[in-house]
Amino acid sequence: MIKFLLKGIMGDKNRSLLPIIIVTIGVSLTVLLSGYIKGAMGDIIDQNARFDTGHVKVMTKAYAENKDQLPNDLAILGVDSLLQQLKNNYPEMNWVKRTKFGGIIDVPDANGETKGQGPASGMAFELFSKTSGEIKRMNLQTAIVKGALPTKSGEALIGQEFIEKLGLNIGDEVTYFGSTMNGSMTFKNFKVTGSIRFGTPALDKGAIIVDITDAQKMLDMENASGEILGYQPNEIYNDEKAKQLADSFNNSVGNTTDEYAPIMLPLKDQNNLASYLDYVDVYTGLFVTIFIIVMSIVLWNTGLLGGLRRYQEFGIRLALGEAKGHIYRTMIYEAVLIGVIGSILGSLVGLAFTYYMQVVGIDIGEMLENSSMLMPSVIRAKVTPSLFYIGFIPGLFAMVLGTALSGIGIYKRETATLFKELEV
Repeated sequence: MIKFLLKGIMGDKNRSLLPIIIVTIGVSLTVLLSGYIKGAMGDIIDQNARFDTGHVKVMTKAYAENKDQLPNDLAILGVDSLLQQLKNNYPEMNWVKRTKFGGIIDVPDANGETKGQGPASGMAFELFSKTSGEIKRMNLQTAIVKGALPTKSGEALIGQEFIEKLGLNIGDEVTYFGSTMNGSMTFKNFKVTGSIRFGTPALDKGAIIVDITDAQKMLDMENASGEILGYQPNEIYNDEKAKQLADSFNNSVGNTTDEYAPIMLPLKDQNNLASYLDYVDVYTGLFVTIFIIVMSIVLWNTGLLGGLRRYQEFGIRLALGEAKGHIYRTMIYEAVLIGVIGSILGSLVGLAFTYYMQVVGIDIGEMLENSSMLMPSVIRAKVTPSLFYIGFIPGLFAMVLGTALSGIGIYKRETATLFKELEV
């Protein structure tokens, strides 16, 4: 039966070519848009996880309430002990210390006088640790425009835009002015070893990156850190496991009123990212539903036109004694075969365009020049396993539904009028 129907589909292009083209276009658009949505949303989540939230983040309760102000006076004390406790209790996670700070970068001239100044947004990572994985996680090697990574105390990376603005060169010295954890004035000289560009204007404009040990000395934060970030295996975020881990840790701490007690938050509970995670599934499902409805309407009309062209064929088959139900079922079988062919072709086309968008992407850097939101300047699609089958949902369902609706007309044919129609 299938072989017979395939011969009919391939032999009569008039009844199969247009539906296959329509299904192919619809499926390819479904695959491309699904890949684009998941890629764009996934990039935003990944960017926030790497730079800010981690998969889980440990802070003091007071710090968590005011974290947008970078309140290092509310940082975690005895951080080394807490970090070791986390590593012992949750060894599957990769735990790292992070400290953020803000201040002024001063650039001296040959006479030691101020040549230029600018506000700095500082980040302290475990750059000198061989086990932290921070250099790879932050893509520091690939993000360096000029120079190299810091290798010893007193060295720093500066954002490329910041370097251009201040007229700095690799090897120059800059002075950081700011306040310590205790509120007193602090300053420290750093040698610029390299310039860096993350592709996020919010970071590149005033970034200074130093090792966590330099930040601890500079900010009077010995054995203290603003945050401890945890990353799941292979750097892949699993929301359910992150929530379970956070609940386990918070329950172990207990319900205390101490504002310096540590609290753990999963990624989803930070930076309003819950809505982004939910939107990925909602929008993907919405697009698939829309395409099913639109394609069903189009294919219904296509089926009606095909039915008119095959009006005489159906009449002859009915006149020869073929049951209406059998004709209707063969139409549905044909629709399934056409839907499979169109879905395969559409998936291949959609995956090809999605892969191209994954490699090239869309540059939205100009739109983010004044943005303070952590998101990449190049939005890319992402090829995921679900894209290999998601197109078959609208491709098959819409084709079968359209044919089923248009094929109802077969049951309205009156056998008594068939020979009169055939004579005409």
